[in-house]
Amino acid sequence: MEQNQNTGNKTTEDYNLIQQSLKGSKRALECLIKKHHDWIYNIALTFVGDKEEAKDLTQEVLIKIATKLDTFKQKSSFKTWVYRILKNHFLNMKRGKHETSVTTFDEFGQGLDNLPDQSLSNYSYEVENKFLVREAKISCMKGMLLCLDREQRMIYIIGELFEFTDTVGSEIMEISKENFRIKLHRVRKQLYNFMDNKCGLVNKSNPCRCARKTAGFIEKGFVDPVNLHFQKKYISSIDGVIDKRIEAYQKEVVSEYQKLFQGHPFLEGPDKLDVIRNLLSSEVVQKTFDFD
Repeated sequence: MEQNQNTGNKTTEDYNLIQQSLKGSKRALECLIKKHHDWIYNIALTFVGDKEEAKDLTQEVLIKIATKLDTFKQKSSFKTWVYRILKNHFLNMKRGKHETSVTTFDEFGQGLDNLPDQSLSNYSYEVENKFLVREAKISCMKGMLLCLDREQRMIYIIGELFEFTDTVGSEIMEISKENFRIKLHRVRKQLYNFMDNKCGLVNKSNPCRCARKTAGFIEKGFVDPVNLHFQKKYISSIDGVIDKRIEAYQKEVVSEYQKLFQGHPFLEGPDKLDVIRNLLSSEVVQKTFDFD
């Protein structure tokens, strides 16, 4: 069972909301959904790299959680149970639009090489250049994650990005703890080796720089200077919302790359109140619960 500071209180709160929901309290179910909505959305956004797809996936997962609520038996924390549902849904869904355009790190690297180095000073945008460069950096790093297969991506998100323990990670992925650790190690090595050989964010000897590629990202449509993809409704950074655990790395560079990903925004899900309202009024949820 998941163990960290305040977990007992969180689990008790979830359990009380679940019991009230199953007894017909619409408000309790709304509170339960609202509590986990942003976490599900941010995992979805990291998994697919597109806010509209992430919004749809969040809605789909929330409906599954609500309609399966009576099957939760407290054998793990509710959060672990939720993420197992999320994992199963994500691994079996149809391929997203960005998944079909990126397949390997080699192809991704070639795409970066083919983008010409351009100075943003040659262009005029309403948004400050520093925000455009940050948007390009986040978009590029989300694209790197799409080079991983779905299982690898999920393991990286829960094990490295959100720092779930191997006990919880193995429960979510439904594999042994040892297997989870091995797979996570391989994913780290694959992703960070690519960055160490291509990206200039940590290895300054690499020529690829976000500021030089931003104009190309805008031309290709990966960055929208009018509607920034990753910087609206910024709640915190990912490392500001997770329960940190300490793990020693053999190479400090690995830790530096982890920090880059954990520094990405943790966002409030778009149209959250509308999503929750539509979910509660949906036919499938209405059939599942006998609301007061």
